[in-house]
Amino acid sequence: MRTLVRFFSLLPLRLLYGIMQCVIYPLLFYIVRYRRKVVRGNLSRSFPDDSPSQIRAREKEFYHYFADLLAEVIYSYRISEQEICERVHFYGIDELINEVNAHGGGFIMLGHLGCWEWLADICHRMPDNIHSHVIYRKLKNASTDKLMHELREKRGCDLVDKNLILRHMVQNRHKEGAHLYCMLSDQKPSKHDLGHWVSFLHQETPFITGTETLARKFNYPVFYADIRMPSKGHYNVYFKPIAINSPDTKDGEITNSFASMLEENILLNPKLWLWSHNRFKWRREDVLTNRNE
Repeated sequence: MRTLVRFFSLLPLRLLYGIMQCVIYPLLFYIVRYRRKVVRGNLSRSFPDDSPSQIRAREKEFYHYFADLLAEVIYSYRISEQEICERVHFYGIDELINEVNAHGGGFIMLGHLGCWEWLADICHRMPDNIHSHVIYRKLKNASTDKLMHELREKRGCDLVDKNLILRHMVQNRHKEGAHLYCMLSDQKPSKHDLGHWVSFLHQETPFITGTETLARKFNYPVFYADIRMPSKGHYNVYFKPIAINSPDTKDGEITNSFASMLEENILLNPKLWLWSHNRFKWRREDVLTNRNE
């Protein structure tokens, strides 16, 4: 796979888009039917007022964008710093830097929305004294996991396994400089950690509270990365404060704010979110039923 990615990354992005739309889109949508049931179920529950034809239209929009996203991820393998600066614009970065410096660290929370892989370029936009870390969940496929490591580390990121984050933060606290942690926070929680439920896209949804817990423990500010796509292959990222003084927040407040901001972000351009992720696997009524049995 790595050899294929390296080869296709040499192609111009416009040509990659064309290949993905002509080959990969029909393959995923019509032939393989890649996670079609998951995507349709997620969309139907999130847009309950839509007709079946409207849901199908949303499905197609998502798969067309998903094909473009694959092109952009592959292109990441060789995109230059100059080009990514032209394609990804960050706003609110001065406030982010000031607060991270003032507190000795901070968090960026974001969802699987837009080309989140390109957000890793934030590492190159930080001053030398701020060290950036991307928290990730190890992929089951070893080859794909290794490939994603390469792609992300090319952007200057330090990748940290989510299971080792606390140890990593304690160690970094005693090092020079400040530390910024980027968290994909819309991951589905494990069935053993379904304690915090939020009304999200018309359904009760469990959210991971790890970022909130760590931010309050270390007194780090938390920012949301609001990702917009003004045109194909171009993204604007707006850093919006969720909590500057994290210890002053109530239980669930940071997580609730993140979910609300993510929902608003998704509804602006739904096709940009990763609907193929089985985000709504756990249903609150099922969990309550199992506990009562």
